Amino acid sequence: MNRHIAVNDLETLDRAHVFHPSTHLAQFARGEAPSRIVTGGKGVSIVDRDGRKSLDAFAGLYCVNVGYGRQEIADAIYAQAKELAYYHAYAGHSNEQVIRLSERIVSRVGLGMQRIYWGLSGSDANETNIKLVWYMNNVLGRPDKKKIISRQRGYHGSGVMTGSLTGLPLFHDAFDLPRSPILHTACPHYWRHGQEGESEAEYSRRLAAELESLILAEGPGTVAAFIGEPVMGTGGIIPPPEGYWQEIQAVLNKYDILLIADEVVTAFGRTGAYFGAHKYGLEPDLITIAKGVTSAYLPLSGVLVGEKVWQALEKGTDEMGPIGHGWTYSAHPTCAAAANANLDIIDRERLTENARETGAYFLKRLQDTFADHELVGEVRGAGLLAALEFTADRATKARLDPALKTGARVAAALLEEGVIARAMPHGEILGFAPPLVITPQEVDEVVAATKRAVDRVAVSL
Repeated sequence: MNRHIAVNDLETLDRAHVFHPSTHLAQFARGEAPSRIVTGGKGVSIVDRDGRKSLDAFAGLYCVNVGYGRQEIADAIYAQAKELAYYHAYAGHSNEQVIRLSERIVSRVGLGMQRIYWGLSGSDANETNIKLVWYMNNVLGRPDKKKIISRQRGYHGSGVMTGSLTGLPLFHDAFDLPRSPILHTACPHYWRHGQEGESEAEYSRRLAAELESLILAEGPGTVAAFIGEPVMGTGGIIPPPEGYWQEIQAVLNKYDILLIADEVVTAFGRTGAYFGAHKYGLEPDLITIAKGVTSAYLPLSGVLVGEKVWQALEKGTDEMGPIGHGWTYSAHPTCAAAANANLDIIDRERLTENARETGAYFLKRLQDTFADHELVGEVRGAGLLAALEFTADRATKARLDPALKTGARVAAALLEEGVIARAMPHGEILGFAPPLVITPQEVDEVVAATKRAVDRVAVSL
């Protein structure tokens, strides 16, 4: 086979040989679905092989926090790869990059965190969380305390157990998921599910009461943990209603149930606070990180382990010997080097503050622009996370016919305007999560293009 492939043949080879995630496989293979081969990026924009430039208002998949083309991170990767590209972390082996990275994150986050277990993806980190929760309760002589409660519309990964934690039918249908012992409680979306005359605080108390009822029905001695994103991501970019996390945590504390904060999306400045736990007053026992830790320049994830869990892990290894959990690429030195360079940029350029300030400007611009738009029922957001939820009727919040694919049509129209946003997989929702380096001027470009795209689709409907 000729290995010198012409550029024009790349699409054919892609359709013939690459298995793409979250893709209509048959349509893509037949050439009926679009293909885009990305060749470069700078700042908040990417460019493809046809020279088409797009402002990426979703930062890849919420992950390119410092923007594209950061030479400092590339140099750090190169330097580390020359010195020590890889060595494992089993049996006490380590490397300077991961030691320094672990110390800086643990000390910065606080919240009683003790150690970080390193992996490569948010999915594998949440698999680690599940195993640690089960291990802990076995060590403590509570073999029945194994159930984990997630939330409808939550997203926690695509593995067998992490896909079970995920509360989206797309990730369950035809995969024999969810698996036991995973349970699901209500999605905290006040605009959609709040009752007439019910305040946000009252809604939060009602959801906490529903959670308590679920725990009592299952038996508190069987429920081990609750997992949630500080701000729901893939389920629709849904900030928590007033008082939600305080009410939920009170129930968890009452029944000795661990809290896992899934900060894969929200950590490292995305919400305008360094971690979402800081913004919303969470006191988690375990924290999941990924995405923004390297701005996706290399894959890296982690589980931050709090004191209560860590004490049980030490006890377990004293009783049973070395813990039987490990990934080949845990604590990968080159990935850790990318993370250290990335976090240097976030700190030096005050990107957490920019997410807070420019994010507030972005949300206000969206709210002002779509306040009376016939197709937009809700504008919501936190930091540099935002979403438009479309509706058939603003007054009644009636749902649009899914067959119309309104969210996907708006995203496609917006792409024609030169801006990338995401049609969220549950409901008719358009999501935004731009790089944390975005400027107010670039925000104005995104909002103006979004208005044109929404107007076009509204007319067609």
